Amino acid sequence: MSPSTSWKLWRSAITTLKTISRAAPVRCLSFPTDVGCDAETIFALSSGHGRCGVALVRVSGPASSMVLRNMAGLTQILPIPRTALLRRITDPHSKELLDRGLVLWFPGPHSFTGEDSAEFHIHGGPAVITAVLQALGSLKGVRPAEPGEFTRRAFHAGKLGLTEVEGLGDLIHAETEAQRRQALRQMDGELGRLYQDWSSRLKRCLAHVEAFIDFSEDELIEDGVLNLVESSMLQLQTEIERHLRDERRGERLRSGVQVVIAGATNAGKSSLLNTLCQRPAAIVSPMAGTTRDVVETSLDIGGFPVILSDTAGLRDAQDSVEREGIRRARERVEQADLTLVVVDSNQLPPDPRNAPAFLQEHLSTVLPRPSLEHPEAGTEAASDRILLVLNKSDLVAGGKQERIERELAGCPAVPPACFLSCNTFTGLGAFLAVLQSRVNTLCGDPLSGAPTLTQARHRAHLQHSVQALSQYHQYRTQDLALAAEGIRLALTHIGRITGRVGAEEILDIIFRDFCIGK
Repeated sequence: MSPSTSWKLWRSAITTLKTISRAAPVRCLSFPTDVGCDAETIFALSSGHGRCGVALVRVSGPASSMVLRNMAGLTQILPIPRTALLRRITDPHSKELLDRGLVLWFPGPHSFTGEDSAEFHIHGGPAVITAVLQALGSLKGVRPAEPGEFTRRAFHAGKLGLTEVEGLGDLIHAETEAQRRQALRQMDGELGRLYQDWSSRLKRCLAHVEAFIDFSEDELIEDGVLNLVESSMLQLQTEIERHLRDERRGERLRSGVQVVIAGATNAGKSSLLNTLCQRPAAIVSPMAGTTRDVVETSLDIGGFPVILSDTAGLRDAQDSVEREGIRRARERVEQADLTLVVVDSNQLPPDPRNAPAFLQEHLSTVLPRPSLEHPEAGTEAASDRILLVLNKSDLVAGGKQERIERELAGCPAVPPACFLSCNTFTGLGAFLAVLQSRVNTLCGDPLSGAPTLTQARHRAHLQHSVQALSQYHQYRTQDLALAAEGIRLALTHIGRITGRVGAEEILDIIFRDFCIGK
């Protein structure tokens, strides 16, 4: 290798390290076997609070073996790793018996945190739990864990990626079957592997561009390298944009589908809320304008999480409090994933043929959306985000109801409608089936297809990545250094999703792929 080439190689390495560390203030992780978060040993109750049959107390850190020996009355021999052992659990100072339970030993790095860990499975009475925790706190070098500290140590040890940590949190808080499935899939690392694949391809592209900038003059780089980078970048940008076009299914499933009940006063909105909740969640009164604020409750509909909101009746109100309630109702409708527009069936025109026009006019006052005026341009909004609920169907003659249903079926401009009686529950089963289908469409199947976005922060970073890749295409023929900065920014944003990015990996690719100077 000539002296000039050696100097360029060294300059490229320094430049790459400086620019990446400056543009990507993300923790570079080396994932050592011995986790160095701090030298302290931590402990915490890892099961739920309150009375229960069994409670689990977890200990993690370098003093875990000492804790286990002192609390479980063990000599120098520790239990067989990951094997439960029934022991008398005693106070380490007074030797008072605290409980009889199971103890387990998890030597690092083969533990959740990557450190030496121990678990105490004790009886779940409050007095027992308190006594064991107080005994642990009395030991030197042992302290209570901060919220999420066990998982943080697992992340620093490389046991979990950042997306897997988020999946673990979602699994703990999952309340429905669909949320559980999505969280398990993310915790399994599928989403993290997708982002890591994109990150690896970006690193390779950036390394090739950096190498071309520094060594192309010495003919050390083969022709066509930039063409390969261009092709890879275009494919990668297409994949990210396709991933972003998921209509927020994963985010809806994680946080709950926002379903809002809206309509005129005395249409039966609060009655519908109570019917779906199967409890008197809202006050029902023949007096118009009873509901003044948003009444919100969480439901599990077919395994999907739903946040159901009852809103104030929409009308021209003189009372300042009711006007504020109406303002909040319209605001909530604008934010809704699905709006249940409740209509009093008695208000439908006598002639069933006029029902579609009447409902279209009514919807324009409740939901002033462009998609209602031009359904061909907003088919998704009309079919999936709005559901008409024709309440008080028990007061409508059966023949008239059938004729209205036929008229509405032949009018694609009107969203799907369900006749329902919150008084007799007639039509409730059919309505719930349609509602479940709409919620299913909004969330999708968490187990099918590619993994979906589950966090708003993922979406924001991926959008910034796409913008950065556009910068590469914009400056590729004008200034290759600025184009490389676009790749670097894209890599930084994806690294912020996964929690992993480092300059050393870029340099490794430069040396490995081109064997510069051998």
